[in-house]
Amino acid sequence: MTALAPADPKPDARPRSAAGLETLARHAEALAAQRAGERRGPFRPARLTSARDRQTLRLSSHYFRLYDWMGLAAVTLIGAHLALNRDLMGAAVAELLPFLLAAGLALALLRTLGLYAFRAHEGLPEHLMKTTGAMALAGLAGIALAAPFGFAGSLGGWTAAALLVTAGLHALWWSQVRSWRRSGALTPNIVIVGATRRAQTLIEAALARRDLNVLGVFDDRLSRAPRDVAGVPVLGNVEDLLGHRMMPAVDHIVLAVDPGARSRTRQIYERLSSAPQAVSMVVDDPARGGAGQAEALRRLAEAPLARLEQMNEERRAFAKRLQDLLLGALILIAALPVMAVTAVLVKLDSPGPAFFRQRRHGFNNEEIVVWKFRTMRVESADARAERQVTADDDRVTRLGRFLRKTSLDELPQLLNVISGEMSLVGPRPHAIGMKTGHEESARLVADYAHRHRIKPGMTGWAAVNGSRGPLHTAADVARRVRLDIEYVERQSFWLDLWIMAITAPVLLGDRHAVR
Repeated sequence: MTALAPADPKPDARPRSAAGLETLARHAEALAAQRAGERRGPFRPARLTSARDRQTLRLSSHYFRLYDWMGLAAVTLIGAHLALNRDLMGAAVAELLPFLLAAGLALALLRTLGLYAFRAHEGLPEHLMKTTGAMALAGLAGIALAAPFGFAGSLGGWTAAALLVTAGLHALWWSQVRSWRRSGALTPNIVIVGATRRAQTLIEAALARRDLNVLGVFDDRLSRAPRDVAGVPVLGNVEDLLGHRMMPAVDHIVLAVDPGARSRTRQIYERLSSAPQAVSMVVDDPARGGAGQAEALRRLAEAPLARLEQMNEERRAFAKRLQDLLLGALILIAALPVMAVTAVLVKLDSPGPAFFRQRRHGFNNEEIVVWKFRTMRVESADARAERQVTADDDRVTRLGRFLRKTSLDELPQLLNVISGEMSLVGPRPHAIGMKTGHEESARLVADYAHRHRIKPGMTGWAAVNGSRGPLHTAADVARRVRLDIEYVERQSFWLDLWIMAITAPVLLGDRHAVR
């Protein structure tokens, strides 16, 4: 006899108690979760980690290197002090040079040998062997330089101490990265476009490797697509992909259509160009058999920590994060008295809470909750920004007009900066579903999502170039997006400092912008 699955609960017209309604709600949630699980496929984890959180972990390689610098600096200062037996401020440069060169060479070797990548298949003994070799080589060079000064023995002590400190730190780093890999926090999330035989081959190879997550398959010819490809569900077409709620967790979009179909490939590429994620096509080389696909999967799945060898996007993101933490903390401390007074004045000016929270787009289209001082009456609050602010807007309070004009209402966003959801400088975060006229702003410009390839900021290139406040026309949206993309492409430490330096005079001197 065939066992039948339990039927869906039918609506009951009879009145229910509160406990009965709660039980029914829990049953409905469990049933929905079961159905969602059936559509997860063999790869998708129960809990998706956002691309921003994974990027934060990937940037840990820079923090590891910073801690190594601090550890070696301490060992070097102590070693030099013991060797010279006097205040280092009075030491000759030649006497300190062997210690400094040994430490510098050690740090250079650790970086050159790729010891901050923590590759997935590198064991702890292998990693510590490379670390020990780098420190020993640096120590020998220091001993050779110190011999003429008569304290080669002190450099020997420095080598032993530096080796122990560095090996201990790297064992700790290795264990932490291994824990992240086991939990899936570093595992890349990809989606595949094209429910094709090529996609099936790719998924089967990935399934055998088990070191990346294929969240779903999308196809531009949905009517011809199967329900799933090798167990991974087909979740919709390309338009469905761009608007899917799991997109903030996606790291990479892989195109699996036939590259010979150039017109179709070009159309898909053009449509996906509005996504903040990278788009790649896996192309098989017949001369190499399946080696090309295996290499592509290895590069996608290995997910090493951020590289240190060159000035890349991750290194720039690390520098920007340090800038946000250091400057953001200092600004927050300085602004606390102003924020406390403002919070009291908001409460006195009109009934309601001092703060206003709004869901906005963040990095990689992730939804974040942004904090502001409340500037509108509670009954008129517009969390979705369906009606943008106009001059003499009756929803804005008396104090709110001043706060918006001076941008003091945005000071609480320093909390978003410290938490890593925002940056001091970047594209301004727009409300989820914000409308320009009667149309959603995100639909008015094809490149709109490109502005989310970097964290949103409290101020930005657009703000200091006149694009500030509400966007009333499609032309306003296009100009804002153009300026934001220009910033994303040009972003640097010095540009950020310049934008922060001119923000106050530019915004306070702007008598035309409506906020």
